[in-house]
Amino acid sequence: MNFTNEALIEGIRSGNKRFLAKAITLVESRKSEHRAQAEDLLQQIIPYSGKSVRIGITGVPGAGKSTFIESFGKLAIQKGRKVAVLAIDPSSSLNKGSILGDKTRMEELAREENAFIRPSPSSGFLGGVANTTFETMLLCEAAGYDCILIETVGVGQSEILVSEITDVFLFLKIIGGGDELQGIKRGIMEMVDLIFINKVDEANRLAAKRTKTELMRALHFLHPKEKGWKVPVTLGSALNSEGLEEVFDQLEQFINLKVESGRFEEVRALQSANRFEYWVQEYILMMTRKENNADNLFLQHKKKASEGKSNPSSEAKKFVEEIFGKTIGPHLN
Repeated sequence: MNFTNEALIEGIRSGNKRFLAKAITLVESRKSEHRAQAEDLLQQIIPYSGKSVRIGITGVPGAGKSTFIESFGKLAIQKGRKVAVLAIDPSSSLNKGSILGDKTRMEELAREENAFIRPSPSSGFLGGVANTTFETMLLCEAAGYDCILIETVGVGQSEILVSEITDVFLFLKIIGGGDELQGIKRGIMEMVDLIFINKVDEANRLAAKRTKTELMRALHFLHPKEKGWKVPVTLGSALNSEGLEEVFDQLEQFINLKVESGRFEEVRALQSANRFEYWVQEYILMMTRKENNADNLFLQHKKKASEGKSNPSSEAKKFVEEIFGKTIGPHLN
């Protein structure tokens, strides 16, 4: 990196989007020469982070996530918020490339002074998020963005992972054919805090109301995620900004409920603890592969698993046992 951390922090704190983008690129880098600087940068910006509402937005492809985020982001700015959008694009499993087209899909929001849009590749990381999304949020918070919207890939049940790094989990639904609930996984329904049925117009309003009734009936049989909160289902159109005021008010009510009950800080602490465990695993694997020619051993066992010569979990167990010279035993926990 051509910038010192002192320069990056000064630029971030002054609201310079160029410096914020450079800092995010540094944190996203997997190069060993960048990791030390990135860790030091994150450590220094911690006192300036945490002062935002983190909103995860999910839904199947075609649900209108980008349109919703643009309209909702503009509304939030009108209400005095500074909005950062972290748009996760699916990476190619073949060459790790990514389209990264969200800035072109959110042209109006991108022109707003109080908006920052950062497309990031998922790089194969599960859960519809990038592996550094959490750290990117910290940088945006240090830059003064108090409303952070995460647009996820939208690929299925693994989307619930995004709920583990956000304060609010919003699910976008559209009207389709057949059983409206059939394509919605229980795991997602258990994680949602708000539901918005998008692309509603006069032609499908009756069908949308039926879908709303079905969703509310399904939610009734699920254990509530937050005590005292009944997940609202709202009809609207992000393209026409219909129903967004209602969603904004519901979001504020939900956050206030969590703050008053003490759950807001409790969940934030859990999120940081989960990130600690994630990085412990990452660094242990990195160090293990570096020690005692372990990288060659790692690749040997991986090759056996990939060629179908051995069960992957058994091969992983053999690798770890060889490295540590101990038997793991029958239980993982």
